[in-house]
Amino acid sequence: VIYKFDYVFAENGTVQYKNGQLVSKQAIQDHLGEELLQDLINFCLNYMALLKLPKKRGTFIEFRNGMLNISPIGRSCTPEERIEFSELDKKERIREKFVAALQREFAGKGLRFSRGGMISFDVFPEGWDKRYCLNVLDDERFDTIHFFGNETTP
Repeated sequence: VIYKFDYVFAENGTVQYKNGQLVSKQAIQDHLGEELLQDLINFCLNYMALLKLPKKRGTFIEFRNGMLNISPIGRSCTPEERIEFSELDKKERIREKFVAALQREFAGKGLRFSRGGMISFDVFPEGWDKRYCLNVLDDERFDTIHFFGNETTP
């Protein structure tokens, strides 16, 4: 894919390719620092340890270059368990309450929280959302920019 387009931006634009070559890669641990990152991870693990859910699986925190993906049920749940959690989350607002607790705990620390999908939410530094790559593209004066997210099939 990186060779088919002039520019490719992965992980909210924090990994940048131009003409098939890696030109920039940002890392959340470098931006936040190890102390804040560990405080964030420890808070999430403690919060999830106290959650009583019908099921819990594995990979509760997925560490990515530009963000942490937090999943109370765990990313390794089955498709059926994913649906079950999603229905429970709609009723009990599990992720919404979790994000609210994080916003209170880490107010003023330069973090953003974004719920999406069925089972998780993302934590990333301010400005590291899907618009991050637009800073690079400003100088190019493109008329059209195509965005492809996770769901690219009809």
